[in-house]
Amino acid sequence: MNRRTNMMVILLLLAAWAAVASDEGGKGWPLFRGDPQLTGRAGGNLPQRLEPLWTFQAGDAIESTAAIDSGRVYVASMDGHLYCLELATGKMVWKHKASDAIKSSPAVYRKTVYYGDESGAFYAVDTRTGDQRWTFQADAAIVSSANFAAGRVIFGSNDNYLYALTLDDGAVAWKVETGSYIYGTSAVIPDDEGDVVASAGCDGFLRLIRARDGVVIREIELQAYVGASPAVAGDRAYVGTFENQVLGVDLKAGKILWTYENPERSFPFYSSAALGDDFLVVGGRDKLVHALSLDDGSVRWKYSAGARVDASPVLVGDRVLAATTAGRIVALDVHSGEAVWTFESGTSFLGSPAVAAGRLVLGDTDGTVFCFGAGAGGPPQAETAASR
Repeated sequence: MNRRTNMMVILLLLAAWAAVASDEGGKGWPLFRGDPQLTGRAGGNLPQRLEPLWTFQAGDAIESTAAIDSGRVYVASMDGHLYCLELATGKMVWKHKASDAIKSSPAVYRKTVYYGDESGAFYAVDTRTGDQRWTFQADAAIVSSANFAAGRVIFGSNDNYLYALTLDDGAVAWKVETGSYIYGTSAVIPDDEGDVVASAGCDGFLRLIRARDGVVIREIELQAYVGASPAVAGDRAYVGTFENQVLGVDLKAGKILWTYENPERSFPFYSSAALGDDFLVVGGRDKLVHALSLDDGSVRWKYSAGARVDASPVLVGDRVLAATTAGRIVALDVHSGEAVWTFESGTSFLGSPAVAAGRLVLGDTDGTVFCFGAGAGGPPQAETAASR
């Protein structure tokens, strides 16, 4: 390799580092579904042709979704560790040990990453050092991921409570009792009179809760078990149920506006919806990806994925990214639903894609974290949890 080639390589590496360190071309992916309204819509774009850039091997399955913030990736594993990785290279910066396996997706806010584990412990960890700031103990497993409003971190538990903890010390600011488990993440709705939390749970209700004090403003009956997270746009929420339905809900009126059901197959929707300007995209256990009108739930297109789609799709530019339990990642044309790119991992994807800084990050049930972006022409760099 001559001197000029060496200089070109160095310049390319520096450009990559600068892009990911600033989350250039996007807004980062600091929490499950990317933003407080849980829209599943990424900022910026991805390269037309995605190539594997690096992999990282955790000690067990990854069933949650990565967070991406300030040039770092935060990914949780069933091996009971939260890993902090460099987005540019996949090298481990630090890891934090939990008390049990982790299904909750990490969420980053003000230089702290928050997550829960299967023992019911909820952690606040310094993003710079991996040092634990505080911990809170719920009475059952935490699968729900965190969101933030009114100076609180908000999440649900399988002890049937929705919790709001103070950011500084993890003290309970308020909690709301529901009728069953809460698997999904709560959306946060900005309001002139104060943020409102929208939480759906396995008891079949969508609750609107005042973020500052935990007062329940409204309960909307969805008439079905809900494991997904509501996606919010304006005064409407969109969520799938275990009764083969996707619902459009008027939050102000407190009523269901429309109901979509697949007339050919009856399977649950565990995936959360991604919202475009006038349509949504959601995956189903019917092995399809569905694109529906936000206005009335009418079908725009369907894509046959060949396996269950429990992972929640992501919209980025003119593409939809979806992942299946058969280990396939697919990029679909947002207008037609036709596949324009695929990748086969050979295992299974339960966690959802995370997109920021021109990178796609996703973990599989074999414990492998994949990062895709503009290819450099060589094999992906491989890192492992044992490398540090």
